[in-house]
Amino acid sequence: MMSKTGLAALAMGLMLAGTGPALALDEVSYGTNWLAQAEHGGFYQAVADGTYEKHGLKVKIIQGGPNAANRSLLIAGKVDFYMGGPLGDMDAVKEGIPMISVASIFQKDPQVLLAHPNAGVEKFEDLAKLDTIFMGKDGYVTYFEWMKKNFKGFKEEQYKPYTFNPAPFIADKKSAQQGYLTSEPYEIEKQAGWAPKVFLLADAGYSPYSTMITTTQGMVDKKPDVVQRFVDASIEGWYNYIYGDNKKANELIKKDNPEMTDGQIAYSIAKMKEYGILESGEALTKGIGCMTDARYKQFFDEMVQINALPKDLDYKKAYTTKFVCKGVGMALKK
Repeated sequence: MMSKTGLAALAMGLMLAGTGPALALDEVSYGTNWLAQAEHGGFYQAVADGTYEKHGLKVKIIQGGPNAANRSLLIAGKVDFYMGGPLGDMDAVKEGIPMISVASIFQKDPQVLLAHPNAGVEKFEDLAKLDTIFMGKDGYVTYFEWMKKNFKGFKEEQYKPYTFNPAPFIADKKSAQQGYLTSEPYEIEKQAGWAPKVFLLADAGYSPYSTMITTTQGMVDKKPDVVQRFVDASIEGWYNYIYGDNKKANELIKKDNPEMTDGQIAYSIAKMKEYGILESGEALTKGIGCMTDARYKQFFDEMVQINALPKDLDYKKAYTTKFVCKGVGMALKK
């Protein structure tokens, strides 16, 4: 007859061998801010390759889009995490909404301005010479105000609304257009047959983080272990997506967003690497996802400068650095 100690050892051995009862996974959801794309790849990777499960999580990705309301779902407690941004986080503080960001996957916001080749626009400041800059309302009240405050020559008269149709820009050599580093330049080259000049606002000094992991203060207070595991697994997913075999993740992306193409995905990954979107600044030595107080204050000061936020806002309620900058996943870099 086997002793109690022997039975316990046998049970543990069966579990380690995968034949015993599996431990229950914590089920969480992550709402993205747009339709599935390579810019969300690390999250899909962590689902596809089992990284979330390895960290004891069952994760459902809820893609955003033109009719999605994932930020509102986070506030309502219907999703656990959301792909937020620092301005939205600080606006939430201003409104008394207990949202808080716990990681920043992108060190650089991929927002760009595009110009025609051979139009005399060689550096960011040269964009001020152009007659027209097509941009959306969000850009008009944020980075365009920042541009006017920090560079000579930008003026109100340049602004024209961007309708997410590149045709007016393509037709006007004396214009610029807003875009996302990983998408609009690719599409414009396909349509026009020439590659636009690309100016990343982050490289001109505009400092917001982007593609963040945002949750509620209640989640941080009550389930910090779940938050840490989701952050760590997502970071590992991003290293595996950028440097490993991402085929299964890309299949999940295309399943959620059937209009996504392999060509667009490959272009996006290449540009994220080329411009240091995930890996620059503190992330080079402390890992993807890193955030610092100094960097957050820098962006807060920029928003105060353009009167987008009140200077007495307790902006530190918008984020916490305790879950990041630990070098998680760096060993996966190849």
